[in-house]
Amino acid sequence: MKRNLFINVFVNLILVVLVASFSLVGFVGGTINVFNAKDPIYNGVSQNGVSLMINVYWGSEYIEEMLAIFQEYGVKTTFFVGGYWVAKETNLLAQIIADGHEVGNHGYFHKEMKNLDYQSNLDEIASCHNLVEKLFGINMTLFAPPSGSFGKNTTKAAENLGYTTILWSKDTIDWRDKDANLIYSRATKNVKGGDLILMHPTLCTVKALRKILTYYVDNGLTVIPVSQNLGQGV
Repeated sequence: MKRNLFINVFVNLILVVLVASFSLVGFVGGTINVFNAKDPIYNGVSQNGVSLMINVYWGSEYIEEMLAIFQEYGVKTTFFVGGYWVAKETNLLAQIIADGHEVGNHGYFHKEMKNLDYQSNLDEIASCHNLVEKLFGINMTLFAPPSGSFGKNTTKAAENLGYTTILWSKDTIDWRDKDANLIYSRATKNVKGGDLILMHPTLCTVKALRKILTYYVDNGLTVIPVSQNLGQGV
């Protein structure tokens, strides 16, 4: 009887350990662990490559000119698009894709993600993902939270949807400061390989763009998509 009691206790201990392990790491083929989501990435790893992160939820009237300038300089970058914008500006996104630029997820309704619960974060990211995938067959894997707003629920939701959360190392703050010279300074001061530089489609950004790109060329820097800067390829 003592032997049987020992065996029962041992088996129960093994079961407790196994259950605890599954709870922490998740099930294969199911939802991945939501307790230890990765932190957002602020820098790339490229030695001489920098990335322009263009967050798009408005400013459609400046997209085509930005694309023309990128084509003039022969560079590819990453546009993080909001789902609500995509629904209204499908043709512009088609042009961005046709020009060979990378597309990332910027949520659907440009909400303050840090204020949302887990399910609401999940819905924001998934709704944008599903729309872009349905329209263009693109499986986006990079997520830039609107306004840089995120919390644990955001990074959990993003990772569980197969996304890497991206922030930035340099911010042009072009949405607020409508000054081409200031935008240029913020995009170029102490710039180095691996920098992720945030900008938006604004008039002053367009005015500063050629000067910014020229500075990068003159200083041996290449504009590359964010995924390439992260070492993930284009």
